[in-house]
Amino acid sequence: MTRRLENKVALVTGGSRGIGRAICRTFAREGAAVIVNYASNADKAREVVDSILETGGRAVAIQTEVASRTAVASMVDAAVKQFGKIDVLVNNAGILRTGSVLTLNEEDLDRMLAVNVKGIIHCVQAVAPGMIERRYGKIVNLSSIAGLGTAAADTTPYALTKAAVVSLTKRLALELGPHRINVNAIAPGFVRTEMLDFLDNETDLARLETMSRKAMLNRIGDPQDVAGAALFLACDESSFMTAQVLTIDGGRTDFLTHSS
Repeated sequence: MTRRLENKVALVTGGSRGIGRAICRTFAREGAAVIVNYASNADKAREVVDSILETGGRAVAIQTEVASRTAVASMVDAAVKQFGKIDVLVNNAGILRTGSVLTLNEEDLDRMLAVNVKGIIHCVQAVAPGMIERRYGKIVNLSSIAGLGTAAADTTPYALTKAAVVSLTKRLALELGPHRINVNAIAPGFVRTEMLDFLDNETDLARLETMSRKAMLNRIGDPQDVAGAALFLACDESSFMTAQVLTIDGGRTDFLTHSS
């Protein structure tokens, strides 16, 4: 049986851990050659690459700070030299700084905007010309249900950046659609990743239980829950789908509003 990403090449930013790692491994199992982008943790990125190579897949790790336009351009050039093209771009790299609009400092806000929003723009600017030339491409952006209106405290600046990703996804879909490039987004809910490593006391564990109860399915997410959605958006099964946001959150109930 033909694998869903056979002969495709995928670039996954923030691919060394959590959701990004699950996406890299899922894509590789479905036949894609994978560029595992990472910002700083070379060991974790190497582990992802090794796990793909051990199963007969193709992968390479490339360290790049997506907030740097020139660094992203160099990464894409290197990837194209090795694999010949990039068919799929998953903009997964992102950071979280907690705080309210009154407490978050400007440096943290600028850093989140640079990575969470400008990082997507840099990657699209580097990858889209090749996709336009081949008249084929799949772009998947990772937003968050924070950007859709959750009422979680101390996430206002983060939510701002993730709401921007939703709007950016729709604008990119509009601009790149005539070139047969699909652009969609995923809005994950609370997912068990390394970002939860700090939850090590009774208060934190109680918060985790509270988050589980806020989902209709009474659990938090797993990275593979998101990777499955990313695979659908990256393969040709979603060829007539663009400018959409898939929410993967177990049916969360704590929204300020459910209107779009």
